[in-house]
Amino acid sequence: MTLSRRTTLLGLGAFGLSACATGGTLGPRASTTSGGLPADLRPVSNAAYDAWVAGFRSRALARGISPGTLSSAFRGTGYLPGVVKRDRNQTEFSRTLEDYLAIAASDERVSKGRAAFARHRSTLAAVEERYGVDAEIVTAVWGLESFYGERRGDVPVISATSTLAFDGRRGVFFEKQLIAALKILQSGDTTPAMLKGSWAGAMGHTQFIPTSYQAFAVDFNGDGRRDIWSDNPADSLASTAAYLARNGWTKGRKWGGEIGNGAPQGRMLQPQAGGPRFNVTSNFNVIKRYNNSDSYAIGVGHLADRIAGGGPIRASFPPDKYGLTKDDRVRLQQRLTARGFDTGGSDGVIGPNSRKAISAYQSSIGQQPTGDPSANLLRSLG
Repeated sequence: MTLSRRTTLLGLGAFGLSACATGGTLGPRASTTSGGLPADLRPVSNAAYDAWVAGFRSRALARGISPGTLSSAFRGTGYLPGVVKRDRNQTEFSRTLEDYLAIAASDERVSKGRAAFARHRSTLAAVEERYGVDAEIVTAVWGLESFYGERRGDVPVISATSTLAFDGRRGVFFEKQLIAALKILQSGDTTPAMLKGSWAGAMGHTQFIPTSYQAFAVDFNGDGRRDIWSDNPADSLASTAAYLARNGWTKGRKWGGEIGNGAPQGRMLQPQAGGPRFNVTSNFNVIKRYNNSDSYAIGVGHLADRIAGGGPIRASFPPDKYGLTKDDRVRLQQRLTARGFDTGGSDGVIGPNSRKAISAYQSSIGQQPTGDPSANLLRSLG
């Protein structure tokens, strides 16, 4: 593969932390596996889409998709306006490594990762034995991609990929994903009702797109199906390890680490000016095949180290463009929330919720609501 599994799909940095979506993930997810879908991610009538599907059927038949598979796959599906909206409104933004790691290796993500690792210890050990990829690395990918299976997405993949193929902006790519999804159904690995994922068609515990599933997914538990959608994560975890192994993972080699904290020899990397420096190895580059982002690969590696019992990043990060340190931003969030302007948490990351709270507070004291943090704003909150 010449491009990463996720960058090819979304054209974003990490998660959807690309990110990963994306709440607990670093970026947006369509919804949780247990929640309902937003109204714009439910099928609506669209005559042009229906005509496109009718024309697509002949192309699918020519690619070996049976009439029965087509009928069952498209039953109850339809055009999803919210998918097109999300595809066209992907915001180009950069997140500092400090902010990224505050989310990727948050206390909650670390504690849940350690619990998930302990809960699935025997499966993870067997996966590591077979594929040679560290169990903690596999667990960390799982944590970043779906918050250990809590946020797998529940948008029907056939509706999502057919909508995006019809829309045409990346029609060729998404028609390939649609064909691959139909082949998944035809092979019997899952059912139309279970074939769900993100708004862009990424599926399962570790968010494989359909073509990557076709290339790398494995039946690890031996039940005859490569089932990455069920609550049992075994096939997903093994498929992730298989993906990394086939992209060049070297058994027994660390991904890298913070310089001065037991990092192996390797290429030096300092993603954020004035921040921590890392030595990274060839396995770091393999993680980037999953998501072509230095921050993502450091996030996976650092989260894996934390799951294994390691500590936080030791070096400090410089103040942000507003002159605030992380501790300043945490205090700002805490004080705003205490005043009734809820920031949705106090992780030191100034995201949409924090900006909304700042704007509301600024309006309440007669200031222009810019939503920007500042030292003066922090002082005004006492």
